[in-house]
Amino acid sequence: MNNKIPYKIYLEESELPKAWYNVRADMKTKPAPLLNPGTGKPMTLEELSGVFCTELAKQELDNDTAYIAIPEEILDFYKMYRPAPLVRAYFLEKALGTPAKIYYKFEGNNTSGSHKLNSAIAQAYYAKKQGLKGVTTETGAGQWGTALSMACSYFGLDCKVYMVKVSYEQKPFRREVMRTYGASVTPSPSDTTKVGREILEKFPGTTGSLGCAISEAVEAAVTHEGYRYVLGSVLSQVLLHQSIIGLEAMAACDKYDIKPDIIIGCAGGGSNLGGLISPFMGKKLRGEADYKFIAVEPASCPSLTRGSYAYDFCDTGMVCPLAKMYTLGSGFIPSANHAGGLRYHGMSSVLSELYDEGLIEARSVEQTSVFEAAQQFARVEGTLPAPESSHAIRVAIDEALKCKETGEEKTILFGLTGTGYFDMVAYQKFNDGEMSDYIPSDEEIAKSLANLPKL
Repeated sequence: MNNKIPYKIYLEESELPKAWYNVRADMKTKPAPLLNPGTGKPMTLEELSGVFCTELAKQELDNDTAYIAIPEEILDFYKMYRPAPLVRAYFLEKALGTPAKIYYKFEGNNTSGSHKLNSAIAQAYYAKKQGLKGVTTETGAGQWGTALSMACSYFGLDCKVYMVKVSYEQKPFRREVMRTYGASVTPSPSDTTKVGREILEKFPGTTGSLGCAISEAVEAAVTHEGYRYVLGSVLSQVLLHQSIIGLEAMAACDKYDIKPDIIIGCAGGGSNLGGLISPFMGKKLRGEADYKFIAVEPASCPSLTRGSYAYDFCDTGMVCPLAKMYTLGSGFIPSANHAGGLRYHGMSSVLSELYDEGLIEARSVEQTSVFEAAQQFARVEGTLPAPESSHAIRVAIDEALKCKETGEEKTILFGLTGTGYFDMVAYQKFNDGEMSDYIPSDEEIAKSLANLPKL
């Protein structure tokens, strides 16, 4: 091993970033604004404040402030599990026989088991500061719901979670963690909301989607006094909070003179990928450095690689604002794959704009190959990765093997968003040879895209 670079690189508590980084400030072409579906005009602060906490609505609309100070109470909470380590995957490098250097930013060392806590605690803080009773949200695989229930418990807020039905059934232990922290958890779509009943009537027997769960959570928020809706991905405010990941990764790289050539993240709505790459993307946009960014999505829900860049509803029930993003159509219901956190029909407007400009590459991978990579990583690195994170592992391994073929000594950095210890049903299916791959046909995607809103 290289004695200069330890296996795990930890920053000192004093090196914890004191401000989030807003990549929109350095983007020459800003993400297109959210639109009011009724008027077709950009959403105002007043309109957004009816759904989101006012301070979060301000962050959502801020395209110009590069750094936003992290409130002291949030910093104090971060100190329970941050700074998170940057890990050199020496054992994976050896197993692959690659000259590449592989690093991963590990976000699974907190009770929620994922990076989602970085934004959950921020959103709960602003809800508490505003004097709200509680918040509503959706969750896919359950990482976001777990993180938010933990954050709400910390601030004494009520938490109502709508969990995608297939994940509610596949991941009962994560559901129980949410309930342990005091959250109420409802499988979505449900008969507890008007929009849920409409979706069930239109798609009987559906396993649900993040788009469905968002619709129900928004309805619950606007029909309960003293509540607001919070979201774990997609929104610009979430990418802002998650920039703590990239800021720490960059600081650790600078500390040991590590210069990444390739930066990889899994991509569903964009929270992990956006959080990891934002500070590095800022350097690229300012002409200070250059990197290759790769977004990895499931072949069963390929919004970047096969979707259209257009305005679409953020939810299946069509009650949310319109966002310009790479989308498969708000009515697209992905197959019941095991990476629940990546089963979203669209992509962050920030990442969509960067991808459209050619600043990010995108790849889609099938879930059996993802779990092959997850198993290989677990056996040599000792950490069982979440299915979502394993998409990034798959492509990191592929890039490292390319280096083996060419002899290039590239440095690869990827995001390990969390652990997979609540995803054992998925691992069981893989180990028993019962896991399959489903790739939507061109006809299925075209049918969904045909229903994009006409502006």
